[in-house]
This record gives sequence, structure tokens and C-alpha cells, in this order.
Amino acid sequence: MDKDMSKLLSPGRSVLRNSLILGVFAICTVGVIAFIQQGTSERIAAEQQRMQMRALNEILPHDQHDNDLLEDSFMVADQSLLHLPAPATAWRARQQGQVIAVILPAVTLDGYSGRIDLLVGIRANGELAGVRVVNHRETPGLGDKFEVAKGNWIFSFDGKSLELPAPEGWAVRKDGGEFDQFVGATITPRAVVQAVRNALLYFQQHRAELLQLTDQEASHG
Repeated sequence: MDKDMSKLLSPGRSVLRNSLILGVFAICTVGVIAFIQQGTSERIAAEQQRMQMRALNEILPHDQHDNDLLEDSFMVADQSLLHLPAPATAWRARQQGQVIAVILPAVTLDGYSGRIDLLVGIRANGELAGVRVVNHRETPGLGDKFEVAKGNWIFSFDGKSLELPAPEGWAVRKDGGEFDQFVGATITPRAVVQAVRNALLYFQQHRAELLQLTDQEASHG
């Protein structure tokens, strides 16, 4: 009788044992995946930070300011012109305590492959110090020619302002403007040009705040 009962219970024990093995395996698998994802996320974040730092130094080299940009950061939140989905970091460059330029984050969702993140450096007089793309998903070799390593197109913004060129010039040549489009790709440069102009408009509207001007200084600006 005991032997018969043992035979009856054996399948149940086997199922339980297999279930426990599968459970432990599942937990281990989830743990490994989580570990890999965490490591990957950290590497991606570190690479993005490295690219950001390089872009800041390219837009405003060390010899153009005497402060630490990273220590002189502030938050901006704007969806109408900068199109920021959430508050983002901006930076002030100073000479002897006076703000001489700011670097603003800007986003366009109108790239051929969607979102493009930019940093736009603007001097106190409203001229562009430089522009860099820090994140995008554009097609390599076609829509990514705004990268410094791929060509000089991004430097065409240097020294530009809302007055130079005139408003109608803030477009790609295909649309009657002054900025070149990419060979075989117009959507992406069109989006970047508009995003940069919007950043200049934001600077114009918030100039006193961004440059930390007094009311008297602002009235003479």
C-alpha cells in the first residue's frame, strides 16, 4: 500500500521539482537581463554626456570664457519654441562675471527619422556662437551630414542671427532660403534650420533673464 501511494505521489513531486527549477531559472534570467540593461543604460548615458561635453567645448571653447560651464548651468522649460518635452539643462558662459553667451537645448521632432536634439550657443548680441546636434536617428550617410565628422554644414550657422539672414533666408535653398539642403535629403536640414531659428526667437524673448541683466541694462539692450 505504501509503495502504491509513493508511486501516486511521485508525479506530483516531479512537477513541483520542475516548477521550482523553472522558477529559479526565470528569476536568474530576469536578473541577468536587468544587469545587462543597467550596464547598457549607464554606457549610453556616459556616451551622451561625453558628446554633450565635447559639443559645449566646440561651441564655446575654453579661451572664450573664464567660468566653468558645468558649474554655471540652469534649467529651461519651454515647449513652444525650444520644444523641450521636459525641463532641460542650459549653460551660461561668463567673462569676469558678466554673461557673454548661453547654450540652450533645443529639440525638433520633424527630422526624417523623428527627434533631433541640439545645443544652440548664442552670444549676448544675439549672434550664434555655434550649433551642434547631440542626438538623432537620421540615416547614416544621408541625413546625418550635420555631424562635424561628416562635413561643414553645421558651421553655416556660425555668426548668424535673426537679422542675418533676413526672415525669408531662414530656410533651405529648396524653400528659397540661404541654407544648403543635403543631397537627397531636405526634410532633416529643414527641421534643423527651423529649430535653430526658434532658439534665437526664444533667446530674444528671454534675453534679460538668460543674460541676468538688471532692469537698467535690459532697457538699454
